[in-house]
Amino acid sequence: MKIFKCEACGNAVHFENTICVRCDHRLGFATDQCVLSALELDGDFWVTLSDPSRRYLFCANEEFGACNWLVAADEGEAFCHSCRHNRTLPDLGVAANLFAWRKIELAKRRLFYSLLRWGLPTHERDVENSNGLAFDLLADMPTANGVAPVLTGHENGLITLNIAEAHDAEREARRLSMGEPYRTLLGHFRHEIGHYYWELLVRDGGCVEQCRALFGDEDEDYAQALQRYYQSGPSIDWELRFISAYATSHPWEDFAETWAHYTHMVDALETARAFGLAIGFALPEQTGASAPAPFDPYCAGDIDDLIAAWVPVTVALNGLNRSLGQPDIYPFVLSNTVIEKLNFIHHLIRDARSSNDAKTGFANIGESEPGTSLQGQR
Repeated sequence: MKIFKCEACGNAVHFENTICVRCDHRLGFATDQCVLSALELDGDFWVTLSDPSRRYLFCANEEFGACNWLVAADEGEAFCHSCRHNRTLPDLGVAANLFAWRKIELAKRRLFYSLLRWGLPTHERDVENSNGLAFDLLADMPTANGVAPVLTGHENGLITLNIAEAHDAEREARRLSMGEPYRTLLGHFRHEIGHYYWELLVRDGGCVEQCRALFGDEDEDYAQALQRYYQSGPSIDWELRFISAYATSHPWEDFAETWAHYTHMVDALETARAFGLAIGFALPEQTGASAPAPFDPYCAGDIDDLIAAWVPVTVALNGLNRSLGQPDIYPFVLSNTVIEKLNFIHHLIRDARSSNDAKTGFANIGESEPGTSLQGQR
């Protein structure tokens, strides 16, 4: 994620900010400019200081404190590119649900930021496109026999997320019970969207055989595969071939876990770039080497460029955490097989981006040099 600058006063502002703390300007994220911009009113509309010629409205969910994205005035839409995909929401009259939903929407907007940077298709779900992308954000429902739990998952473009995941204590309890190294709202979204793009880019894109050669035969019975995984767990040497233990459960889950990890890498590298972070040292056996020159990871031409930039950052992050008595923030191993899978995702996204560029206008926007200093409901 980039770091943005208030055009009114030059203060650093961040993706989730709604007001500049230095000059009190309203802030809004314009997807057509890929920028969080200071705003001024122009009659009934907002204009960005980054481009005063464009007029906007806030997403309808701004009134609930749940969205800071803008909608171009000529779009004829009430909701932004993230919120318009919501199909079902919990009862927002319940304070705990409203709190959880706000956190969930922030994570979802970070997901959509990456999708828009790549120019990936995000077809809306409607009568003509029943497999379009949509979200059901649901709360567990009490029943006469207890509680009917909501299961997070994906089916034919519909992503369901249990809003209980927004509560840190509940999410941590689930992480421990599942034996996961980490569990985040953003990670859920990135994993589930991986299933959506398997259908859209692999199955419908004619890449099944290439994908199967790396991830395995997806025709394996899914329910039986999951049952076997939860009963027996992964093989002892799973790290040689998979990015996570859960990726071993079924080829679909391997693809989704790898997709999510690729997205983690690219977005974290953009954040490092935005902060001007350069790892000027290498591992002991590489003494004298230096980190690659800063580049935009969303436009990387080769997976080797991403890996070369990523590994030193993870080593530094883990070292910092250990210095603070914390566990490794990046407890993953990038084996050669895993890198091959990441490379498949890399080319899948790059090819989809190339074919979608002319349709979206989002790809290749908002690319700037890294910074070096910091100061409706649908």
